[in-house]
Amino acid sequence: MKEEILKFFRGVADDSPETLAKYSKDASIFEVRPKLVLYPLDSLDVQNLVEWVSRSKDKYPDLSITARSAGTDMSGGAIGESIILDFTRFMNKMITFDGNQITVEPGMYYRDFEKITLTRGLILPCFTASKTLNAMGGMFGNNSAGEMTLKYGQTENYVVSSKVVFPDGVERVISPLPLSEVGAKEEIYKKVYNLIKDNEEEIKNAKPRVHKNAAGYYLWNVIQNDTFDLNKLLVGSQGTLGIVTAITFRLVPVPKYSQLVVIFLRDLAPLGRLVDEILLEKPITLEAYDDKTLWLTIRFLPYFLKGRGFWGGIKFFFEFMPEVRMTLRKGFPRMVLLAEFAGEKADEVDQNCGKLLKRIENFNLESYITKNASEAEKYWSIRRESFNLLRKHIRGKRTAPFIDDISVRPEFLPKFLPELNRILGEYRLTYTINGHAGDGNFHVIPLMDFSRPDTAKVINELSEKVYDLVLRYQGSITAEHNDGLVRTPFLGKMFGARMIEIFAELKGIFDPKNILNPGKKVPVNIPSGGPGTREYIGKHLALEHHARHGV
Repeated sequence: MKEEILKFFRGVADDSPETLAKYSKDASIFEVRPKLVLYPLDSLDVQNLVEWVSRSKDKYPDLSITARSAGTDMSGGAIGESIILDFTRFMNKMITFDGNQITVEPGMYYRDFEKITLTRGLILPCFTASKTLNAMGGMFGNNSAGEMTLKYGQTENYVVSSKVVFPDGVERVISPLPLSEVGAKEEIYKKVYNLIKDNEEEIKNAKPRVHKNAAGYYLWNVIQNDTFDLNKLLVGSQGTLGIVTAITFRLVPVPKYSQLVVIFLRDLAPLGRLVDEILLEKPITLEAYDDKTLWLTIRFLPYFLKGRGFWGGIKFFFEFMPEVRMTLRKGFPRMVLLAEFAGEKADEVDQNCGKLLKRIENFNLESYITKNASEAEKYWSIRRESFNLLRKHIRGKRTAPFIDDISVRPEFLPKFLPELNRILGEYRLTYTINGHAGDGNFHVIPLMDFSRPDTAKVINELSEKVYDLVLRYQGSITAEHNDGLVRTPFLGKMFGARMIEIFAELKGIFDPKNILNPGKKVPVNIPSGGPGTREYIGKHLALEHHARHGV
């Protein structure tokens, strides 16, 4: 296979044991060993490869392509059993930057992207908490979101156009077009249009009633205001419909001033009403982390002090004195909320913070406005680093992101969170809960011993119970991190049998030979619930690797 590919492929091909081991993992709980890793030189390499794979599928029935950028996917979306196509080595550049629009290749790291956009005072506001690690192709594939999503929305809102290689090997420019022009376009446009129109009511009713969602294909977003936009399908499709080779993003100005209001809750009962009151003041972010996250921070405070120098470390240490005094006076908080305000004038930002404190004073909570950026950074560090604290410092167990991205509407949180804690308590797991309170989106990260033979069973049972709870409150099983291997088996639970059939029909329109990232997004022939799902998860679970290395 490799020899045949190298006849037309001008990039690098690697099937060394070291490389295959490296690319068998992303940031998920899974390990899937590929046959070959390819680094395309340019779009022509991608087109030629896709065309060859499509043509060779009969000869090599297991042949497929999984597109990958930084490999930070927590759902298992960036691993596969055949060819891994990594864009970060060569296809990692900016193409154009005109006004507030920038076009880049999918392998560009966000950290490099942001350095360029900040030179013009612009930013892509859907950046993720892992923005120092992730790449732009992954943001496109997962429909990424982060701290500023409350105000700005997900990646799909900022994709102006894209270049995508479809499974026939042809690269197409994808951009919005008037609905009246769909009939004049090629067959794929007309088939998608007919699929949506023929199932209009079913699709409309299936749309999750939450602020953000990354589950399934976003068929409900394709037709809006007499406009037809295939990017609304391709963004968030995890490379299962086409492989993106260039993305044009719309950027927004960076606010000149920002300030943080920190709120401590000792009781979760008023959380829903509190979030509603906070949202009335329109913060750009409303983040949260729980008491377990705060305990981890205290326990591993030296980790936070690393790299700050002696005086920087001392200063950071004393930044925690307000929490120490508050704990001594009133006890440890169950949850900490971070409400950020931003704008063009410092006094207006200060006024907004003050108005929020005034609005919530009847809740009788401990709250205050951070004095400077350094103090605010303390709270952001806790919020962003909780996953790394678990991953790097708890020995003998490892982080297990499989219920890591659930979302319900904020008004349900006072009932939902205690029930969630009760379910997790049944399994006596160490875990943290943090996330985006304004969106009702929480990241639950348990620690598990992957050497135990019942790990797949526990993951399956806990997933079933947590997702049943989420759906009882009309939520989404994934708001940001997408389906991948870990949630695709549960899509039938969320959407129902008919929507799964529609997703399969859509996949067939784009990729009839199933050559693009198979096993993700479309749970065809994948069991949903019970022993079958357990065997499916167990097949891909990284039990051997993690038992061997103890991480």
